[in-house]
Amino acid sequence: MNAVPTPLAAASTSGADLLLWVAIPYICLAVFVVGHVWRYRQDQFGWTSRTSQLLEHRWLRWGSPLFHLGAFMVIAGHVVGLAVPASWTEAAGISEHAYHTTAVWAGSVAGVAMVAGLGMLCARRLLTRRIRLGTDRSDKLLFPLLSATVLLGITATAAHNVFGPGYDYRATVSVWFRGLFVLQPQPEAIAGAPLLFQLHALSACLLFAAWPFTRLVHVWSAPIGYLARPYLVYRRRSTPAAAPTAAGRPRSASGSRRAA
Repeated sequence: MNAVPTPLAAASTSGADLLLWVAIPYICLAVFVVGHVWRYRQDQFGWTSRTSQLLEHRWLRWGSPLFHLGAFMVIAGHVVGLAVPASWTEAAGISEHAYHTTAVWAGSVAGVAMVAGLGMLCARRLLTRRIRLGTDRSDKLLFPLLSATVLLGITATAAHNVFGPGYDYRATVSVWFRGLFVLQPQPEAIAGAPLLFQLHALSACLLFAAWPFTRLVHVWSAPIGYLARPYLVYRRRSTPAAAPTAAGRPRSASGSRRAA
């Protein structure tokens, strides 16, 4: 694959670029941090994914594992691609070509699994009346925003790195991303990136801002063994059968005997 890096702009950064790639990301990060503190102090009992397994479990049985496993793989790929400089992977003996080939195909598999699982969960919520009636305002915000972020990321990868000539986002988007956390923002690094990558980055910022006010907060309290644990099985309480007596005849539920 022929990666075509976009050179960083040498000209002065415009006010729109400062707003999009400096102000908005920092505002979203501040809301992410402060929102989690507020949510933990004000709504500890709401710190949950609010399971709806009792209402429907067939779609959940397949959609939830696909979504969660795909999401974990996608997050791991983003951590390596955005937070780890290319010089580090090259020092570890991984060539740039090998990295991009692995990232594109492994990321595509993870993305497809995540989209399939998310599609099942969204369809389940729309088609099952009892679940649809229980959908609150945070879910109505979360599901479209999460879907847009995932679909934009997959579309950008497919358009530029699968079917296109190739684009080295580690030379632009990753530089901008790392600059935010070391308080040395470089908006010019992402200003020249393709539109799909820019939209994906902006939707991800908005998703981080919405995170503490949605069911996504359960990520921080999920135990490590969550992936391997079996589903909790809910059953109706059955009516207790009559207890047999020593003579083999049933005794009434109260245990009382008829007088001789």
